[in-house]
Amino acid sequence: MEKNSKIYVAGHRGMVGSAIVRELKKQGYENIVVKTHKELDLCRQIEVENFFAEEKPEYVFLAAAKVGGIIANSKSPADFIYQNMMLEMNCIHSAWKNNVKKLLFLGSSCIYPKFAPQPMKENCLLTSSLEPTNEAYALAKISGLKFCEYLNRQYGTDFISVMPTNLYGANDNYHPENSHVLPALIRKFHEAKENNLPSVTCWGDGSPLREFLFVDDLANLCVFLMNNYSGNETVNAGTGKEISIKNLTEIVAEIVGYNGEILWDTSKPNGTPRKLLDVSKAAALGWKYKTELRDGIKIAYDDFLNNPVRTER
Repeated sequence: MEKNSKIYVAGHRGMVGSAIVRELKKQGYENIVVKTHKELDLCRQIEVENFFAEEKPEYVFLAAAKVGGIIANSKSPADFIYQNMMLEMNCIHSAWKNNVKKLLFLGSSCIYPKFAPQPMKENCLLTSSLEPTNEAYALAKISGLKFCEYLNRQYGTDFISVMPTNLYGANDNYHPENSHVLPALIRKFHEAKENNLPSVTCWGDGSPLREFLFVDDLANLCVFLMNNYSGNETVNAGTGKEISIKNLTEIVAEIVGYNGEILWDTSKPNGTPRKLLDVSKAAALGWKYKTELRDGIKIAYDDFLNNPVRTER
């Protein structure tokens, strides 16, 4: 990408999209196009086609998505597959139709099988069954990355896919039902501290192992890949390090300053038992994450405290 290249970031108000915009500006890219949902509904094909035809972006970061944790995915699978499939297909198809030089599609590590060999390599995709609690979202993301792959094969496009692990950081969603595990824990422990609650109950038994990547590190990788990678196989984005949910809750409680008891509701699902990405491909390309988990959680908690609107989502 040239510094004056016209770059469209879809989903710029979300955690990932806003981080990509920050990273682009940090690196000196000036010609960035963004649209709010009111200005452009990505689920409406005609609106997306008109936008691409008028704006003619040269590069596209497709970070827009309907996202949520176990509760949201379990309650609204039809919404998750429909909205994500529609916006992905509309954007990717219009990008091809309007000769976009390069598109980066952002997926999720939930695309990999529930019991995939750990750490999960990119080529384990579609080798066995998905985790049922987020199957709808995973199927939509798999469809998006496959559409990019098929366009590359059939039409010679340069559309790449990145699959990040669990993300956290500034501009996250702290809604009690629609958020992912780390922001949900930040809110839960903060409110417990504010209300002097003697205990906090978390889902499952705390045994699942998870990997977490600071969102600004992901944004840095996305810009890096846009400039340094072309290929049909997706690229995993993570740290290569994992932590149990139990240990994660203890760290969050410590950073928030909550000193009560942590209880576990084993009647609630754990989700996938282990989910660690093999990040050797990104490493071979010359990229590595920068932010350690404890440091990142401190930044995320500061963001939570300074952005009260995030608690209302």
